[in-house]
Amino acid sequence: MNLNSDIRWRHRHDNFKKAMVQLRKIFSKKDLNEIELQGLVKCFEYSFELAWKMMKDYLESLGYLVNSPRSAIQTAFSAQVIDDGYLWIEALEKRNLMAHTYDEKIFEEVTSLIKEKYYEMLNVLDKKFDNLD
Repeated sequence: MNLNSDIRWRHRHDNFKKAMVQLRKIFSKKDLNEIELQGLVKCFEYSFELAWKMMKDYLESLGYLVNSPRSAIQTAFSAQVIDDGYLWIEALEKRNLMAHTYDEKIFEEVTSLIKEKYYEMLNVLDKKFDNLD
């Protein structure tokens, strides 16, 4: 185990937890207005970014070679760090789509997916990494 990469994933986990606090604040509100929905998407984007980088750092501390978000997700699934690799890949694709284009229909689809699937997916990862600490 590489000590530097072990420290790196733990530091990344701390930052991920802070991002999840913000995401949970948004989720605590019942009806979100348009600006709050935009905040939801942005908060999801950076939470997701921290999530895959945290997985990458953790996997590298175990000796895996990871060089992209997709390979971090695939390797995390293979190493049983995450349970639903397909959902994570879908979330990656939607996150990338939102980061590079703005289309109202896609925006509505992504906000629904965040509420219905991706939020819980990130919470599960948070709990998993709490148990690794």
